[in-house]
Amino acid sequence: MTSAAVPSASPDIGFAASSLGQHLLRVLAEGSASNRAIADYLLRNQVRVTALGVEELAEACAVSTATISRFARDLGFRNYAAMRGAVAETLQSMLQPVEKLRTTIARKAATGSATRAPALESLHYAEAGITATSRALDGAQLDRIGKVLTRAGTVYVMGFGLSTFLAGTLAMHLQPFCRHVVEVAGSGGTEVAASHLANITDKDVLVAISLPRYTLAVVPLTRFARDGGATVVSITDSPASPLAELGHHVLYAHSAHPVLPSSGSSTLAVIEALAVSLMTSNKANVAKAARHTEAIAAYLVGDQQIRTGSTQKKAKKS
Repeated sequence: MTSAAVPSASPDIGFAASSLGQHLLRVLAEGSASNRAIADYLLRNQVRVTALGVEELAEACAVSTATISRFARDLGFRNYAAMRGAVAETLQSMLQPVEKLRTTIARKAATGSATRAPALESLHYAEAGITATSRALDGAQLDRIGKVLTRAGTVYVMGFGLSTFLAGTLAMHLQPFCRHVVEVAGSGGTEVAASHLANITDKDVLVAISLPRYTLAVVPLTRFARDGGATVVSITDSPASPLAELGHHVLYAHSAHPVLPSSGSSTLAVIEALAVSLMTSNKANVAKAARHTEAIAAYLVGDQQIRTGSTQKKAKKS
């Protein structure tokens, strides 16, 4: 088996795109419960795996060492050590830019005071995550998704937990440019979302957003929409995410954070990039954007100040 990697700004995405990663994704989708647990661990913890012995990996995956060895052989390796070496080889070509980002983060954090360093480090992680996400993002894919959203009868937007506010932001951006937008969980939980999705058809689109820790409800609801014929756009963090295999279109956003369970900064940046792509995708949407700006101008503080100042000047002249 070859282990050549596809260069990527994000190790998770780059590793999953490699030949080894593709084999692991197939196991994740079709393998036994124990093999899926091993594949999931390898896809999410590539760097850690390179330092683990077979006993340690078996403990982490809650399987036996014999199962690990058999897993390695099924993938075409002589033994676990050979598989671990392939993981390290696959990572080598993609970790250099990420390590540079981490070094920069550490250097910047070290310049702050002891009490402020964690907060500053969080901001630098957000910066690095957005940079990594941007490097891996495909502008042509954003344009394709924009066309799908424009043609949709109804665009349903779904996110739970940390992703709730992200779904709300996306729905707000889509509203002026799509025929009908429904934020399925905006006013309630799973039952409200299920009620909204009960009417979804093959003319509609579901945009599902989920980051670690993944909410259990998002998977069956997304599968229900897909089984009903709807086009699914998944916005998530990794090819190992449960939403990755359910999406007809998948956008990845870096979500790793040193303290929080995950970070939504990069996902928010992806949402804004998608909104810009949609706004500028055709002349009609550009015109809609202009009309939308004019419609809300009267309610903006800056515009009110300009209007007040202009009225006062006219009054003085008269």
